[in-house]
Amino acid sequence: MTWRGFLLLFLLVASPVEAQVCGGASAIVMSDGRALGHLPYGDVASRDLVAAPPGVAILGTCRLRPEAMAALQRLLAAAAGDPKVEGRLYALSCHRSIESQEATFCKPRAEASDGARSISVAPPGHSEHGTGYALDFTVRPADGCRDAEACMAARPAFRWLRENAPHFGFELSFPPGNVQHVKWEPWHWRWVGASANEPGAARARFIFARARREFPADPAIR
Repeated sequence: MTWRGFLLLFLLVASPVEAQVCGGASAIVMSDGRALGHLPYGDVASRDLVAAPPGVAILGTCRLRPEAMAALQRLLAAAAGDPKVEGRLYALSCHRSIESQEATFCKPRAEASDGARSISVAPPGHSEHGTGYALDFTVRPADGCRDAEACMAARPAFRWLRENAPHFGFELSFPPGNVQHVKWEPWHWRWVGASANEPGAARARFIFARARREFPADPAIR
């Protein structure tokens, strides 16, 4: 087992402790496994992911579980054919390995502490992106709209997502005012299947069972 594996196992069973991240900065890890409010998810095996075909992602490589990728492609095709979207939806960030999440979490930004940082980025090992079922959307052209909650949520493309993404099995993980106290992210959606009988849905719903029970999504798959 790697040192990261030992760390994740420790976080799941230990009493509240301070874990060292980002070159020595500390983060409180609770006895229930949450780090800075975020649930533990670990990392999916690379062999269980597939790469998106051209036109799905706006930058780099997008990799997801096959069932989530298939649903994403159907969603993007439907959005591309709907004039109400007023632009084109793309995947911006898909699966992130623990190493990739660590680099994202530790990237210098304006927040002054790990607590503030965690509001917008989960600590490594505690991101839904590690499951292979979650992704961030973006829309192009950006029309001057930066990655800010109210601006993004007001875009027709994101209003379209709220109305239509559940039909493809996606739910909004972190809605406004969520009880998980995680930053509202209109761009971050997780796939759990449009129905429990959809291939792959049982596994996705098992992985997100606690999040869905304690910190409900909105819109959500009921």
